[in-house]
Amino acid sequence: MKKTTSKIICAVSLSLAAFFLVVSLVLIIPERAFATTVGDAQQNGVTVPDAGNDNAGYGDTNQDQSNIPPYGRNDNNTNPYYTDYGSTQYAPNASNSTTSTGGFSLTFDGQNASLSATVRMFLVLTVLAIAPALLVMLTSFTRIIVVLHFIRAALQTQTSPPNQVLAGLALFLTLFIMWPTLVSINDNALAPLDRGEITYEQAVVEAQKPLRQFMYGQTQTKDLNFFCDIANVTYTDYDDVPFVVLVPSFILSELRTAFIIGFLIYIPFIVIDMVVASVLMSMGMMMLPPTTISMPFKILLFIMADGWNLVIGSLIKTFY
Repeated sequence: MKKTTSKIICAVSLSLAAFFLVVSLVLIIPERAFATTVGDAQQNGVTVPDAGNDNAGYGDTNQDQSNIPPYGRNDNNTNPYYTDYGSTQYAPNASNSTTSTGGFSLTFDGQNASLSATVRMFLVLTVLAIAPALLVMLTSFTRIIVVLHFIRAALQTQTSPPNQVLAGLALFLTLFIMWPTLVSINDNALAPLDRGEITYEQAVVEAQKPLRQFMYGQTQTKDLNFFCDIANVTYTDYDDVPFVVLVPSFILSELRTAFIIGFLIYIPFIVIDMVVASVLMSMGMMMLPPTTISMPFKILLFIMADGWNLVIGSLIKTFY
């Protein structure tokens, strides 16, 4: 009880001390700030009204107003309260024009039809926002990551390799496979656009050409015809296919190819499971899960066959 009472007394004392400290700061700081402002203004030759006179001020008709400069530059340019617009010694490139309303502006250069810096930044941020979708849907990333997950599932190693390792491996394999396409996009679209030789519309068209060439080589005809029938699109040449029709066709073909490769990977590991299950049943050890015994043999087979080199090498060759 005594401890509780002492704690309450201490808390009340600290609260009162904090309250008086805040009040003191509120009363002292404005007075010192006003005194500093008055002193600076008097040094600059400006007459400041008396702070102790309640009726004093710029609106007081009883006080001499001859020494108080207006809100603006006086003859000697010594008014410290003047706010100027336009170029000064600290901002030589500032403009004299002011605007009273804000908003979003879209400007074009009349010579090369280039976008303003604000719109360029907006487009860059938009591309960065959809970059993961572009990486997954328009490159070889989908096939690679699906096959790598099939390998882990076939080995029954649960979370080894972890998802971060598989995603990183798939990312760099995608960069390796897509490097010629990326170089072509840079040479034909990005570099000329940066030099101002082509417009944004032309850059988009030129950037699509290498991607189309890559996706045409991996897209199956039946998948392309399937989406063309849905979109009611007829074509005589692959270049006539809209880009929005080509992309889902490419993704569907990539998933089909990845699942075919995954099935082929599963076959030898299924054989190991069947052999181990048969041996355990013949020994009467039916209560022992076959996967507990078969997993070390799967890992051993994968190592002896140099599985990573074999699978990744064969996977990369499917894109050429």
